[in-house]
Amino acid sequence: MTHNNQLVYISLWLLLTVFRPLVGATFEDGNNNNVKITKQSLELTQTINMQRQEYMQRQCELLENNTQTLDDLTELQMDHMIVDREHKLLYCYVPKVACTNWKRVLMLLTGKWQNGTDPLQIPGSLAHSVGLFTKLYDLTDEERAQVLGEDYTRFILVRHPFERLLSAYRNKLEGDSPSARYFQSRVGRQIVRELRPGATNESLELGDDVQFGEFVQYLLTPELSRSNQSAYNEHWEVIANLCNPCVMKYNVVGKYETLLDDSALALYLAGGKNLTFPTGHKPSSTRANLRKYFDPLPIGAIRRLYEIYEEDFRLFDYGLDDVLGFEFG
Repeated sequence: MTHNNQLVYISLWLLLTVFRPLVGATFEDGNNNNVKITKQSLELTQTINMQRQEYMQRQCELLENNTQTLDDLTELQMDHMIVDREHKLLYCYVPKVACTNWKRVLMLLTGKWQNGTDPLQIPGSLAHSVGLFTKLYDLTDEERAQVLGEDYTRFILVRHPFERLLSAYRNKLEGDSPSARYFQSRVGRQIVRELRPGATNESLELGDDVQFGEFVQYLLTPELSRSNQSAYNEHWEVIANLCNPCVMKYNVVGKYETLLDDSALALYLAGGKNLTFPTGHKPSSTRANLRKYFDPLPIGAIRRLYEIYEEDFRLFDYGLDDVLGFEFG
């Protein structure tokens, strides 16, 4: 066994036998909506989760602007942070990272849906209703401080920044859903008007044929893509700006690649033992298409795009190898 492998095994042993009890989780085998959740699978997920927490915390310490506290967060910075005080759960939702299904599950957990126990029966538009959930900014200063205590499960789900970006483009600018039509009429038309010389009248009117390269150019043109030059639309905003992980110190760091396991852990720790994240969701084909969409882009554009999302890449341990076949030096 090599020295590095020895260190890995020692770390796993420490996490499983020494550090795991610190989070107050006692895992028991259980059956959640016919999905078998075992003690072993929860322990493994928790081990990986704690490694992610430690990694994220180390990255936070390296950031130059790591001086913010909870008191510094604006109402806008707390807008994506849903709080369930009964179950002592905070969930920061990130668009294009299974947030519709998680909001559906939260409706069941908090008793806001009484017509059955299948989250997929809840209309997505209802799950996104304004005022449906308690947000962090609705709490008193004392209650907010409690959210940062050991009793709370603070959950975030993240995704490879470029995969999330491509998912947003395909869903909002390439699709034909009512939501896509809305984005095409607002964002798509703006992109065609400002960034496509000699555009046809049909494209100018509909904005439904925006190419991925044009969308990337839009993101790299802040006077077009950032409202008041400060924030992107939430579907492609930097996750660190939506969820402020260095302030909130999330103790369940879920990833889209391990969505079901991480969601099961978050629900278990929050006491939602009769609930499970819906397994009937359609797997995304976005990752398989990354190279197809990114290969035609100039390397300079990809580098500038990376700089915009660099904080997400660093905090959540993602790289560019999936997209480029190599990393930037």
